[in-house]
Amino acid sequence: MENKDIIVRAATAGDKHYAKTITDEMEASAKARGTGIAKRSPDYVSLKMDEGKAVIALTKAGEWVGFCYIEAWGHEKFVANSGLIVNPAFRGHGVAKAIKEKIFELSRKKYPDAKIFGLTTGLAVMKINSDLGYEPVTYSELTDDEEFWKGCRSCVNFDVLTAKNRKNCLCTAMLYDPVEKAKEAEEKAAAEKNKLVVTSGGNMEARKKRKFKGNFSLFERWVRYKKYVLLKSMRRDNSSGAAGNSKKRFFFWGL
Repeated sequence: MENKDIIVRAATAGDKHYAKTITDEMEASAKARGTGIAKRSPDYVSLKMDEGKAVIALTKAGEWVGFCYIEAWGHEKFVANSGLIVNPAFRGHGVAKAIKEKIFELSRKKYPDAKIFGLTTGLAVMKINSDLGYEPVTYSELTDDEEFWKGCRSCVNFDVLTAKNRKNCLCTAMLYDPVEKAKEAEEKAAAEKNKLVVTSGGNMEARKKRKFKGNFSLFERWVRYKKYVLLKSMRRDNSSGAAGNSKKRFFFWGL
């Protein structure tokens, strides 16, 4: 991280006085981006601090810099690193990456067997996730816990998600699977030991096809094209509905 005056660490109960500042910035940032996030109260953020399931960034003088917390879903089979937010005054200093690395480390420590996943429209976050070992996946590979998906209701793109039967949206789904990573490590170790390229019946090759570390610019263009197609489809559907019956209104919320 560029700014050596910033400390990134696990949050504690002693940090709860920052909770309202954090949630206010989460809301303001979401409005500025024109997107939505699962709204959280200061009490909820404080609870995460009490539970030791959050990471906070502060200056040595005590000014709040950034925050992120952990949520477990599907009987702790899945874990999400949620609510990543950085104080606008400190953006562009590598704070988000440092927080993501620390919250990932904390997640692996608390839930070593859980799959860690995320949904994001931010290309910078996707790049950070990729560096941590996440891979892009289909929505079907994420948790089916209804409580998680209820959090999407506050997003402005919720109608896109429901129109696609929760199979696609503007967000990109990314997943870190500890079992798969362990297999990859074993295969790599075996290949190095035997000085052979081990494909394990094609399994490693299949996983490699999902990686995009080596060509992130191509993946970036794909994400933008995906957004264009989905939004164009929604506009067309809405336009057709209005033309077919001017008195009829279509709502996707909760359907």
